[in-house]
Amino acid sequence: MATMKAIKLVRESPELAPKILLETVAKPELIDNHVLVKVYASAVHPSDVLNALGGFGITKFPRIPGRDFSGVITEGPPDRIGEEVYGTSGFTHAFSQDGFHAEYCLVHEDAVVPKPKNLSFTQAACIGVPFTTAALTLRKARATASDTVMVLGASGAVGSAVVQLAKSHCCRVIKVSRSDESDINSAKDPELASAASLTENHGVDVVVDTVGQPGLTSNAVKRLAQGGRLAFIAAPRSGSTELSVDMLQFYRDEKTLVGCNSLKYSVQEMAAQMKAMKEHFENGHLKGAVEGEWTAVKLENAVGAYENAINKRSREKYVIVMD
Repeated sequence: MATMKAIKLVRESPELAPKILLETVAKPELIDNHVLVKVYASAVHPSDVLNALGGFGITKFPRIPGRDFSGVITEGPPDRIGEEVYGTSGFTHAFSQDGFHAEYCLVHEDAVVPKPKNLSFTQAACIGVPFTTAALTLRKARATASDTVMVLGASGAVGSAVVQLAKSHCCRVIKVSRSDESDINSAKDPELASAASLTENHGVDVVVDTVGQPGLTSNAVKRLAQGGRLAFIAAPRSGSTELSVDMLQFYRDEKTLVGCNSLKYSVQEMAAQMKAMKEHFENGHLKGAVEGEWTAVKLENAVGAYENAINKRSREKYVIVMD
């Protein structure tokens, strides 16, 4: 039996957090309508860390985690052998099917797309979750070229992807983070009052909230223009999750509030989004992960990277690279 190395989440009891292990497991065998991919790189996203903590009720254990990957097809249709590809999980891989923190992965042939030629495997492996989630928020918020889009958490992985995608759609972007490098520093202006002067008192057409702090979200709702839309992807994991809005102002201004959950979409649907973005990475309209922003770790050291992320010993972002 052929084997491979993989990270494995093993949960002995629902009351206990999963154990994160490096194990030797059976290498997947090719089945109909699938391809076998030799994984070159796989990002460790915040949702991967949450999965390792047992934070998703849909995960079936034991499970190989990892939602994003890049690599080369080694088995499958003859015309695709050797193809450099990338992909992301949808609601299956890393949850009900094994993910990509392994030397090989078995994926439906419609779930992998050609990797952008100008991106390294490491860069491509960090794109899937942030950019497909970002695209989902802008679609749900019905963002158009004439809109002003305010992005909460603009310095994060999803937030920075929203910024890039919105600009590629010719939207005007207002970046919000806890930094003076953004247009609004929410640590200094938690009411987001600066949005008024930045929009000549018109308000913003769209807010994309990647932070999920009810107070900040509530203040962002107040900054929406007539007919404004707010799309959010996060909420507190502890404490109150209630959001307060002025119902009178909300209905009179015909505002919209919409939640966006990337785990409602299949791996094929996510692949279609990544295929559509490929040319935008290649022509430079989208930049993706910048070399050096992510700390590369070998699979043998991935357990330690998970532990660092869980215990918040470091603010580093990790991407697992295979030998």
